[in-house]
Amino acid sequence: MNRRHCAAAAITLVCALGLLTVPVQAMAAPTPDSSPSPSASAPAVPSPAAPSSEKDLEKIREQIETLYRQAGAATDAYNLAEEQTRKQSGEIVKLAKAIVDGQARIAELKDRAGAQAREQYRNGGLPPGAQLVLSDDPQLFLDGVNKVRTSQQASKTVLAELTRTQEDLETYTQDASSNWHKLETNRVKQAEAKKKINAQIAAAEKLESRLEKKELARLRQLEQDAANRAQSAWLATRPTPNIAVSGATTEAGKAAVAFATAQIGKPYVWGATGPGSYDCSGLTSKAWAAAGRPIPRTSQEQWRLLPRIDIQDMRPGDLIIYHADASHVGMYVGDGAIVHSPRPGRHVTLAGAGSMKILGVVRPDR
Repeated sequence: MNRRHCAAAAITLVCALGLLTVPVQAMAAPTPDSSPSPSASAPAVPSPAAPSSEKDLEKIREQIETLYRQAGAATDAYNLAEEQTRKQSGEIVKLAKAIVDGQARIAELKDRAGAQAREQYRNGGLPPGAQLVLSDDPQLFLDGVNKVRTSQQASKTVLAELTRTQEDLETYTQDASSNWHKLETNRVKQAEAKKKINAQIAAAEKLESRLEKKELARLRQLEQDAANRAQSAWLATRPTPNIAVSGATTEAGKAAVAFATAQIGKPYVWGATGPGSYDCSGLTSKAWAAAGRPIPRTSQEQWRLLPRIDIQDMRPGDLIIYHADASHVGMYVGDGAIVHSPRPGRHVTLAGAGSMKILGVVRPDR
């Protein structure tokens, strides 16, 4: 055991804990950079010429939708990295405390071992067994045998615990170093995702900013028309027109729906989990947490980890995951509708469950 290495590592980690108290800029919406870096891979914004036809506006609508979907995927990556960063920070705090406690225990055990050595020195430096052999008092000999056995057992116990504690300390130090590396890796991922989000949102806003009021109104209508077409096509595949639910909603499901619908009208802010604003998975995760069933933070993790069910069997409270990359999520509220937080510039609202491309359905309280 390299004690100097452990001590140095522990001091470094304990000092570094001060950094962990600085809040990560995770759940607040950053101001989009007006000049996003080219490395953020934002699609090129078309020339400033105003659109002159419905076809031009439809093309812009598709570009804006693509940009916001890409921003949504990057938001999911940001949220996951932020969640992992918080977890690693907590682990480092626990390990640093374990290291400090381990060092204190080692110091105590060394003091006990030193006291035993000093006691032997005061007895003339002879091993206890040798002292007994030299004794000519039978009773003293018999009494001494028990003392020797007790002393030997105590010495073995101290040495065994000292060895075990030193090994534990080395493990804590290695684990803390590994977690610190993961923490820094996640912070890099956060920064990269944040940069991409800002670039995509800025590009979408730039496209919209070039439109006149009349064109913006037409664009909103095109968005609504596209959602209505998708919803109608989806309804046509359903077994009954009123979207009958196969199973009764649980009390937890009712509570989750009640929480989510109470947020209607609050703005979308990426990375937000309330109470004043939400991103898509921030809304669903908070709603189910309020219902007493904590679920993963991001839509991709909700899709990956929660039980999946057939879309024919969904009931209010279930989560519908959208797009091939699972980058969006809404909560089914019944009658073919969801409550969701759509994208930047929009608010928590009700929408058709089939208004976007459905990937699948998960049930938090299954």
